[in-house]
Amino acid sequence: MSEQDARDEGEREGTGPAPQPPQPPPAPDLRIYLDTELERIGTQLRALADAKDRLQGLLDAVLAISGELDLSAVLRRIVTTAMDLVGARYGALGVLHESGEYLKEFITAGLNEEERAALAGIPFPHGRGVLGLLIQDPEPLRVENIPGHPSSAGFPPGHPPMRTLLGVAISVRGEIYGDLYLSERYDSRPFDREDENVVVALAGAAGIAIENARLFAQERESAERFQRLLLPSLPDLSPFEAATVYRPATQPSRLGGDWYDAMVLPDDTVGVTIGDVGGHDLDAAAAMARIHSMLRALLYDRRTPPSEVLVQLDRALQATADIPVTTVCLARIEPHETGWVLRWSTAGHLPPLLITPDLKTEYLDAEPGVPLAVSTGIARPDHTHELPAGSILLLFTDGLVEHHAHSVDEGLTALADLAATHAERPLKEFVRVLADHHPSDGQDDMALLALRIPASTRCPEPGPPGGPAV
Repeated sequence: MSEQDARDEGEREGTGPAPQPPQPPPAPDLRIYLDTELERIGTQLRALADAKDRLQGLLDAVLAISGELDLSAVLRRIVTTAMDLVGARYGALGVLHESGEYLKEFITAGLNEEERAALAGIPFPHGRGVLGLLIQDPEPLRVENIPGHPSSAGFPPGHPPMRTLLGVAISVRGEIYGDLYLSERYDSRPFDREDENVVVALAGAAGIAIENARLFAQERESAERFQRLLLPSLPDLSPFEAATVYRPATQPSRLGGDWYDAMVLPDDTVGVTIGDVGGHDLDAAAAMARIHSMLRALLYDRRTPPSEVLVQLDRALQATADIPVTTVCLARIEPHETGWVLRWSTAGHLPPLLITPDLKTEYLDAEPGVPLAVSTGIARPDHTHELPAGSILLLFTDGLVEHHAHSVDEGLTALADLAATHAERPLKEFVRVLADHHPSDGQDDMALLALRIPASTRCPEPGPPGGPAV
């Protein structure tokens, strides 16, 4: 059957002619057709690449925000990542007041030094004008001409010119937490629907990150409060002056086992101790409480040298409790013919630091002894050293000097330099400076106890009730 016969047969059967493939345009128009198709395909590929890059940028931004735990750092990271995603020159995040009626905090990014200087002393916006539209209606907002908008309240003097705005509300647990504002794309174009969509997606992740940061802050506050409840309040140690600091680790929910203590003993000497239980959890904190309480009782009850107190403590602990490895420095400050002498023994702890009145520093290095919970059969030595009047004796835990990037010796050297620089400050201020500017990486909790050695070995006579006699 010929091709024509087949077509005729198809028409008689009602199937119609066979479909024909599309015909290319006439030869003169073929080049134009191919160029058009190639341009269309290129446009689609570029759009897909842009979409992929934007999606990857969004994922990276979500991960970056989720990696922060400090709330102030989270809020600033939200602003800067949103700016990066849409190419905005300026960004801000306004945190709503509990009433939901105005902004109580305003975090900005993108202002240069000159722009910040020009706005110095000017109160931050509280949600009037265009910014207040998101407070009234938390739907995404795009404005192409801020000054020409009916709700515009104008800019304060010195404010950089801004024309375009993209605003998105941030919700936490179903309630509006604040509003994210972006202004002025680098390409000078107004914000579009794609910009809005990507910032809305970011705002969803931002709400989760904010809630995580708030929960972390609550956990850390509870852990720190619990830890502080386990630490003693120092009694009056006259004629000595004493100051202490405890700082928790920067890691989330890390309870510690650091403690300090000092007391006047029945024989008119002063007992001081500092220790560190291994571990960073509730078990470490509980062990610290047991060890500290038992050591306090032994120190007060016995008149023996510090080494014998540590031996008795170690035996009692290993017979009655399962404790982690623990380091301790235990000392007695005793009156001497020429002033005061320190008698101490350590269980694997870092040596005390002595800062003399002429600002020289000396670590009282001596045989450290083994930590508690290692062996009760190894002798523990005692050591003695005279304490010049006006000097400072500093006991501390390793969280003050340990850093993953350098050795403990480097940390000890840095601490000695820091102590010498600030030793002439009041003692409470001195220990705060050490804790604020410590050479460690902050990954461990830290405890400090400082004593200023008096000139006299005699305590002042107490005056009559109600104040000194006149």
